[in-house]
Amino acid sequence: DGTDVTWNALRLARQLNNDGVEVRIFLMNDSVDLARDGITPPEGVEDMVAMTKDLIAKGVPVKVCGTCQQRCGVLKGQGYYDGAQYSTMAECSDWVQSSDKVLTF
Repeated sequence: DGTDVTWNALRLARQLNNDGVEVRIFLMNDSVDLARDGITPPEGVEDMVAMTKDLIAKGVPVKVCGTCQQRCGVLKGQGYYDGAQYSTMAECSDWVQSSDKVLTF
């Protein structure tokens, strides 16, 4: 979106995870591109796809809106890479209801 909102959300998720806090990420709308290979970051900008993959490698569950896969992002219709889990609004609702805190960006 031309801002640092998503980058800062990933930075916070990384820090919380490093601090031992349980982190779960649900990607919707255009952020689903973070679960797709093929996005090249501009020169001098941290690779947010790589940041997302690093969080997955550290055990952070990343679920991605299945409906948004067809409707949103630069790479509309492209599937998600391994480790990013297709999900539903019902699963997002379950996560929200079972969470002590919910942050949205």
